[in-house]
Amino acid sequence: MRNKHLILALSGAVLCGLLGVMLVTRYLANLQAYQRDLNNVVVAKSEIPLGAKIAVDQLALAPMPNGSAPEGVFRKIDEVAGRVAVTPIGLREPITKLKLAPAGVGAGLQAVIPEGYRALTVRVDEIVGVSGFVMPGSYVDVIAVIVPVSPNVAAQGPISKTVLQNIKVLASGANLDSPQDQRQPTDVKAVTLLVTPEQAEKLVLAANESKLQLVMRNYSDQEDSLTKGVNKSTLLNGESVKPEPAPPSEKSAETKAAPVPKPRIKRASHVVPAPSVEKAAAPPVARKSVELIEGSKRRDVDVP
Repeated sequence: MRNKHLILALSGAVLCGLLGVMLVTRYLANLQAYQRDLNNVVVAKSEIPLGAKIAVDQLALAPMPNGSAPEGVFRKIDEVAGRVAVTPIGLREPITKLKLAPAGVGAGLQAVIPEGYRALTVRVDEIVGVSGFVMPGSYVDVIAVIVPVSPNVAAQGPISKTVLQNIKVLASGANLDSPQDQRQPTDVKAVTLLVTPEQAEKLVLAANESKLQLVMRNYSDQEDSLTKGVNKSTLLNGESVKPEPAPPSEKSAETKAAPVPKPRIKRASHVVPAPSVEKAAAPPVARKSVELIEGSKRRDVDVP
């Protein structure tokens, strides 16, 4: 009996040992395969601002699995040093080809202008620049106040019209980067806008013929607003009250409520006769009633 228990204990120990050896072997095999799959990629050793030429001391190599590496990463520091960043690069962020300007492009504003676009600077003051809150990365509409060429229309005075919409601000003054605290306005005399060649022609003409006004818009609002413009006569027509919009964070969760039916007031189509008395009857009196809608039920309620 005692030998039987001893044999069972030894068998269990051997099985546990074999299981442990198998688990350790599998772990070491996976670790070796993981290490074989690792390759160095170039990452930022410090934050790199937009439009800056990247120096060697701002770069480092970090191991990363081939399956997790972004497309277009670099494997050598020499391939990145001296290039210009076209987007802000964060600490330990892998550097890819899309984040760099073509080789040979100098640092500064020219490196962040996409192909087919132009950078145009317009003069602003505290009012035109939305109290200094127009910063790099903002999106604005451009409104011009101009006197029409047609004599018939010119007789009505100048017209205020949105001439450009959803224009990105590249720079505020000489700054390409947005300030850390964007709640604080910045005092600048000019802003640089990213426009197409056709938009640049419109903007130059509007700046020379009229006074410009920048109107800031939400960064996620990409829709065009079709407006007719405003002159003195249409300005005096007034405008109906519009409800205050919900904050941007609440709009996505907002659901459309079903319209609440309003009671309709109508005159009764029939004449209710007065009760008969012994004396002369009073002339018939027309009465008013309110048609009240409660869900699917309707009923008339008399009102005095």
